[in-house]
Amino acid sequence: MIDQGRGAQLALDFRWNDAADLEAFVATGNEQAVAAVEGLTGWFAQSLYLTGPAGSGRSHLLQAACGRMSAAGGTAVYIPLGQHIDGPTAPLDGLESLSLVTVDDLELLAGRGDWQEAFFHLFNRLRDAGGLLMVAAAGAPAGLGIALPDLVSRLESMLRLRLTPPDDARRREILTGALARRGLRMPAAGVDYLLRHQARDLNHLLGVVDRLDSASLQAGRRLTVPFIQSVLRGQPAD
Repeated sequence: MIDQGRGAQLALDFRWNDAADLEAFVATGNEQAVAAVEGLTGWFAQSLYLTGPAGSGRSHLLQAACGRMSAAGGTAVYIPLGQHIDGPTAPLDGLESLSLVTVDDLELLAGRGDWQEAFFHLFNRLRDAGGLLMVAAAGAPAGLGIALPDLVSRLESMLRLRLTPPDDARRREILTGALARRGLRMPAAGVDYLLRHQARDLNHLLGVVDRLDSASLQAGRRLTVPFIQSVLRGQPAD
């Protein structure tokens, strides 16, 4: 999503998930990263480099940063490289006119010299224009397989913060919050059931919440453990 006048001339429209906001992010263990995102619209804002394993919330924080910048009157884009890396580098053109550029899955630049060079020039243009850059990757810059030394150096200059993956207590808090935002109530036994019998990946668990939300609405049923079991087994509820 590109908001406000400064980005209006750009042809491409990069949208982020508005539901991925800071209020929906459980900060436990990652308080420094959340504080850094909160500070992106302040006087001492600086570009950020997030690392961490899958499920640690990297993509969520990138999109939350876009939403926060937009709400403050700035302009922002969210670029998931996986959706663009097999095409031309045109999506990076002109982004220096924005307040914040966020780029996800930076490790996908490996082996793509054209994208590495284009991203290097965007980095320089954005810095010269006074804009902010926020990126996320699985590891540190030197370990991404980027062949352009000057780009690695630029990335090394950014404030780097490592996110920790959620434990079960944090997963429970995330699931409970996701249910509450949908106006759903699930007994603690229901959440425990999901954590015991479903994959621990948060994207999967949140997808299960969406599925249960739809089934509950259609059946007019509360989220009891028997109802949850019937939905997940693909069986009609009693």
